[in-house]
Amino acid sequence: MWRISLCAGYRSFECRIVGIKGLWGSRVVRTCSTPAIPTGRITALQAVDLWKNHFAERGVMEPDHSSRHIIAYLLGAKTIESLERRKLTEFLSPEITEQMWSLCSRRLSRMPVQYVIEEWDFRDLTLKMRPPVFIPRSETEELVELVLTDLEMRPGPGAGVEAPHTCLEVGCGSGAISLSLLKSLPQLKVTALDQSQDAVDLTGENAIRLGLQDRLQVYHLDVIKDADTVLSLCHHVSTLVSNPPYLFSEDMNTLEPEIFRFEDHAALDGGTDGLKVIKQILTLAPQILSNHGRVYLEVDPRHPPLIRRWVEANVQEMCYEETRHDASGRPRFCILRRVKSNKDHKLDLD
Repeated sequence: MWRISLCAGYRSFECRIVGIKGLWGSRVVRTCSTPAIPTGRITALQAVDLWKNHFAERGVMEPDHSSRHIIAYLLGAKTIESLERRKLTEFLSPEITEQMWSLCSRRLSRMPVQYVIEEWDFRDLTLKMRPPVFIPRSETEELVELVLTDLEMRPGPGAGVEAPHTCLEVGCGSGAISLSLLKSLPQLKVTALDQSQDAVDLTGENAIRLGLQDRLQVYHLDVIKDADTVLSLCHHVSTLVSNPPYLFSEDMNTLEPEIFRFEDHAALDGGTDGLKVIKQILTLAPQILSNHGRVYLEVDPRHPPLIRRWVEANVQEMCYEETRHDASGRPRFCILRRVKSNKDHKLDLD
């Protein structure tokens, strides 16, 4: 499977993804020149080494991973390690060599590998990718596992344990979360929203490619601007899941070029405190969720105590249940549950 490799730091491409959505240090991009296509024939391993060195000279992140991912893709494999040694040491055809130079030149511009090869693996799905739609990271795979484990353990809403769950995803991007849930839970139905038409279109395309479109409804809606429409479409939902924009606005200027130049800023920038969209989701959640329905959020490690305090002060129908940590030990996921308000209790008595 195509994977995002891991090393110390924050979210980037081909770098260890263990935190904020791509926070690094500088956006400076060096002037790039593409090496000429060799006049003689070249093997796959020679092409990998040539481009690895050129990427390194030009300051491209993870030069080795970049060149290896691209050649593996062109040779029809998920990883270069899965290719036979013979395949790596035989000469590339002129067509493959030209394609290698074309794709590596795009990477040289700091375009993420996911956009260069136009696909990426998320859990057991291969998803189409294109800019500016947000690229799913490894923490979000952990979010999906968290939701799946919970849904498999708790009965559906309504009359008995056989009642199917329904899910709302806010900010679907490429469809990674919604489609992973649908593939794993055959009875699940999902509604997905995104403020970006590009994201809505890509989610729809990925759903059709995976044969999951019949249980998915996708809408081009902004959870803040189109709140009334969201509430009219989504109610009595058992699960609300989101990897919302959660970067602090001041951190946007520190993003690596791969992120700052190519990904949708609206999918990254969460406002002054990173909570602009998160607060809106939690404000609407009591009107969207069924009784005891849950919200699952991927957030900045600084957010859990802020979210807990804000919910306790502002949304009486929601109870902050717990914070879960990601694989790197950072507080990354918030779980909240809808509880009955005084109004609900009155309706029960009536």
